[in-house]
Amino acid sequence: MSMKHRTYTIARQTFACVLACVLALGIVGATLSTSGCIAGAVGALGQQIERGKKLDVPAAYDGLEGKTCAVIVNADYATLVEHPSVVSNLSANVAVRIRQYVKDATVLPPATVINWQYRTPQWRALPYGEVAKELGVERLVYIDLYEYRLNPTGNSYLWDGVSGGNVGVIEADGLAPDEFVFTTNIVTKFPDKEGIGKESARAEDIERGLLTLFIQRTSWLFYRHIEDKYPKN
Repeated sequence: MSMKHRTYTIARQTFACVLACVLALGIVGATLSTSGCIAGAVGALGQQIERGKKLDVPAAYDGLEGKTCAVIVNADYATLVEHPSVVSNLSANVAVRIRQYVKDATVLPPATVINWQYRTPQWRALPYGEVAKELGVERLVYIDLYEYRLNPTGNSYLWDGVSGGNVGVIEADGLAPDEFVFTTNIVTKFPDKEGIGKESARAEDIERGLLTLFIQRTSWLFYRHIEDKYPKN
């Protein structure tokens, strides 16, 4: 074999080897890239599954079972003027859920409670045990609605609903009928996105969403239920 031919053969073999290495690296790179995409997709799916998890939650207070009870809502004058139906909506819907889901609970009709409130304007000054006695119940679910608004303070062009209330229970047949045996704070917000203007939703839709969340969270205190592990509101 001539020197020239031998040099050509070696060069061709070297080129083939280099080309094979490049192709191999390309395949490996593509595999790594594909693996990265798969890992990212799996991670995103895992996060989605985690966010969608549900929890089986027991009642925070189970003392309504087998008892007579009433739901009463207190709100300040400004809230009553601006949202005149909020008290009746809250008391009625929480009462309905307690009657439906709490075993053997006898719930005083909401209309009876509200009529008593109107006929007894000084009811807020009465001891809690006296309120329960006047209504003829063993348990009094007391909701003190300290905040209720649909817009940010000073801005009527955006929707930013907030509902906040202290929820407590009085045991009229207990040792301290004028003291709460259970208390907690409930705050809900609706909508869950910022910057939503009046042109995008109606006031009744915002109020419906806000009340639905608050009623749900409040009534859940009294019976076992399923809820989102990561609630949006």
